[in-house]
Amino acid sequence: MGRGRTVSQIVRKHDGESSGRSPDQVIVEEPLEIRLDGTRVTTTMRTPGHDYELAVGFCFTEGLLAGAPVQTVRYCATGSAVDTAFNVVTVETGGAAPEPTPRLTTTTSSCGWCGTDQVDDVAGRLTPLAGDRVSFAPALLADLPERVAPHQELFAATGGVHAAAAFDADGAVVLVREDIGRHNAVDKVVGRLVLDGALPASALGLFVSGRTSFEIIQKAWAAGFGTVVAVSAPSSLAIEAATRAGITLAGFARPGRVNLYTGG
Repeated sequence: MGRGRTVSQIVRKHDGESSGRSPDQVIVEEPLEIRLDGTRVTTTMRTPGHDYELAVGFCFTEGLLAGAPVQTVRYCATGSAVDTAFNVVTVETGGAAPEPTPRLTTTTSSCGWCGTDQVDDVAGRLTPLAGDRVSFAPALLADLPERVAPHQELFAATGGVHAAAAFDADGAVVLVREDIGRHNAVDKVVGRLVLDGALPASALGLFVSGRTSFEIIQKAWAAGFGTVVAVSAPSSLAIEAATRAGITLAGFARPGRVNLYTGG
């Protein structure tokens, strides 16, 4: 959907012994305005692609749907998608979702809801996860970066995006999405699961290619993931939220080693 996700940029490359100009693939970053039943709820900087999943995932993980089923998703419900450059997506529930409160600022690609540190607010609408979740061996969690890497096509081309992936009890990667924003990549994964009727994701774990912030845990909690594993470190608030949620949180996943911050 929309335009290509990479563009070619002529750069001068230096390798210590020689210098020359050659093309380089650069990831695209553009704004996406997300509307729920006609009301703009946010504008996020994202990599074009899987925009419907991103919009649905955002509305779901932020609690905006409040259990209402998604009826349709489309580009710019008020006009031509071409006129808005495929940068406006409307999620429609037929008015079944509560009237949303718009965010007043743009969500950047480097972080999600900047300044969000209210675990109590999230805990107020989400209950701790049930005990019938899949448990993953530490050795399997440590292997996930290598299992996901072959699916990171945009990262291989540009080195400029994050990945989120859902994996099953055997460690098989069942769904991967990439985006310049870590939170967007997670929303794309969750949005796909919402549209497929596959939530809660109690039989799956969530992998993220960067650090784990509070917002990543919030989104995993909303979707029902019982395990979150990342290649980098979690924040203190992410650990606190994971503890409240009953989520197993792992970080610094590398071949043969991983750190467990919560859970067994």
